[in-house]
Amino acid sequence: MVQVNENFLKLKAGYLFPEIGRRVTAFSQANPSAKIIRLGIGDVTEPLPPAVIKAMHQAVDDMAARETFKGYGPEQGYAFLREPIAEHDFAARGIDISADEIFISDGSKCDSGNILDILGSSNRIAISDPVYPVYVDTNVMAGHTGAADASGRFEGLVYLPGNEANNFVPELPSEPVDLIYLCYPNNPTGTVATKETLKGWVDYARANNALILFDAAYEAFISDPTIPHSIFEIEGAKEVAIEFRSFSKSIGFTGVRCGLTVVPKQLMGTTPAGEKVSLHQLWNRRQSTKFNGASYVVQKGAAAAYTAEGQAQMRGLVDFYMTNARLLREGLSKVGIKVFGGVNAPYVWLRTPKNLSSWDFFDLLLSQAHVVGTPGSGFGAAGEGYFRLSAFNSRQNVEESLERIFKVIG
Repeated sequence: MVQVNENFLKLKAGYLFPEIGRRVTAFSQANPSAKIIRLGIGDVTEPLPPAVIKAMHQAVDDMAARETFKGYGPEQGYAFLREPIAEHDFAARGIDISADEIFISDGSKCDSGNILDILGSSNRIAISDPVYPVYVDTNVMAGHTGAADASGRFEGLVYLPGNEANNFVPELPSEPVDLIYLCYPNNPTGTVATKETLKGWVDYARANNALILFDAAYEAFISDPTIPHSIFEIEGAKEVAIEFRSFSKSIGFTGVRCGLTVVPKQLMGTTPAGEKVSLHQLWNRRQSTKFNGASYVVQKGAAAAYTAEGQAQMRGLVDFYMTNARLLREGLSKVGIKVFGGVNAPYVWLRTPKNLSSWDFFDLLLSQAHVVGTPGSGFGAAGEGYFRLSAFNSRQNVEESLERIFKVIG
């Protein structure tokens, strides 16, 4: 009989968002007339920008004629998308990233897990807490951890707690580590990292020969001009960092799927024998073997976001969701709830009222307000006592959800 990967069995509670879905489904079936407002999972609600739609329609037409039909594309992504990314997202900020250091994919979530394919199993891994669950769970699945303790923390990971005292920006590890996960603007707390903070991480990585996996999926939501959009804005970062980016939230591609990973050519890893190996070459080999490239139609749509029309429409989408975030932040603050984030990020992180646990507050909002959020404990032990609300919804639903929450906790 076939044997399974036993590492999956360590994930006893299941992935956070399917568990939320299970509870919401059970409530919906028991209360079919309840109108549920979902501010939990960070899924967008607004239509794709017109420039993107127009480009995708044209790309579909391309597929209808022999002269313009596209079959297999380059596994690394088409130049018509990689080049404007290099120009607009990096060169425009004074960052020297070439188009062939950019790999187009079907999403940054996938890449942040798949990157483990090219990394060894004996790396000492540092994870912030609270944290986006994918970083932890994919390492568990890959066999890089032991079992979880009573708090849900896995043996073999170095947890870096974020809390109100450090504004949910964890301190540098007190011990040497090999692999560091950072996400800014942060999911779930909505906090950001200053240039000085990121410089500290880059300096640490260079001093300890560590690799930073930097998730910049929400960089488009940064409005403060002093906050870096990329870790590569920090001198020396190209020697120690890989960056993930996403089109999911900025142009509404959660259901379309497109992202990218930046792997600088000078970035090196080592074999157990100490031989240096190019991570760029390893990732290129991995993608060429296990990935056939993102859809031509999808990449054409993503490329349209870099036109003048597309940039304006993208900014309109971002501003819409950030207004939602402001309404959530200000509304909750007025009723005495302590909130974080929601300024340069589309998530509002709040302390649960009445000393409720994260899941108890989840059940309270679901059962009495018919509003769905995300329990902080689902993001790690340090998230207990906190709760995340997403700004990704219609204006009407955000305003109505606040009215319902006020009635429950007022």
